[in-house]
Amino acid sequence: MAQPLRTWVDGREREVPNSIPAIRDALPEQRRAEFDQAINTAGVHEIHAVMRHWMLEAVPDPEADAYMDRLAREEAARRAAG
Repeated sequence: MAQPLRTWVDGREREVPNSIPAIRDALPEQRRAEFDQAINTAGVHEIHAVMRHWMLEAVPDPEADAYMDRLAREEAARRAAG
């Protein structure tokens, strides 16, 4: 079994799931079918990126999500102005 991965969310250290079953279990039930589809259709060259994406989705970080949303809005505003 792989060593547990950890990250910080809201000032607390959290374990990040790092296997297909652990990621699936950590996801909300309504997201599991999409996860299964992504994993089952990923080729050898994409599987690492697919796993990383879902690992991070399994451990939500509202502060980071808000920051990324703000950056996306600012970028959209810059493109609209230019």
